[in-house]
Amino acid sequence: MDYEQERRQRAVRERIRRRKKAQRRQILVHVLLTVGVLALGIFLGMRIAALRERAGEEAGGQEEDQIVLKLVPQPDFEVQLLTPNPFSRPQESLKQIRGIVIHYTANPGTSAQQNRDYFEGLKDAQTTSVSSHFIVGIEGEIIQCIPSSEIAYASNERNEDTLSIECCHPDETGKFSKETYDSLVHLTSWLCGKFRVAPKAVIRHYDVTGKSCPLYFVQHEDEWKKFLNDVTEYMERNGVE
Repeated sequence: MDYEQERRQRAVRERIRRRKKAQRRQILVHVLLTVGVLALGIFLGMRIAALRERAGEEAGGQEEDQIVLKLVPQPDFEVQLLTPNPFSRPQESLKQIRGIVIHYTANPGTSAQQNRDYFEGLKDAQTTSVSSHFIVGIEGEIIQCIPSSEIAYASNERNEDTLSIECCHPDETGKFSKETYDSLVHLTSWLCGKFRVAPKAVIRHYDVTGKSCPLYFVQHEDEWKKFLNDVTEYMERNGVE
């Protein structure tokens, strides 16, 4: 074989090698593009599914709010606002209401009036700082002590964005009388509708600080859930859009 023939054969082999290399490169690019498209499709599919799920949850939440956030008739209550003072009515502005906190007085057998008068007396006694927007008595009577536009000293770090309700109770179990319970359901339902607070934002003092308050609802979780359900049902039955 002469030199020229050998050169031509090497040239042929080189062209074949380059052609195969180019084919392999094209195959690799095709595979990468295919994998990329599939991965992008999977990602977009998951993203769309997540957005749809989130939209569904938000729609469900909006639908729930539309169902439960109804305005019920205002319950009967007596307005006996506390005298402005640093210990029970500091007159600090409550800029936004995000929740409602339920308490119990921890004074078995005392009335709403007695507990209101105790809050009032703190301006003179100056022994502690405590108060509540509303007090529900054993007979179901309700007294408002603090305007809903001001904070009360009731729920620690949640004072700034919640309304508080103190509930009287006949004995040390902390269980409310039927009259107290019924008034509490009505009052809570009315406040939820008036201030656009969903029942899920109604909490116990216990949920803020871990304190056993209201005692019966802390020791009987099922009764607390029943109360929240009763609030929701009360709004459904008696409320208007």
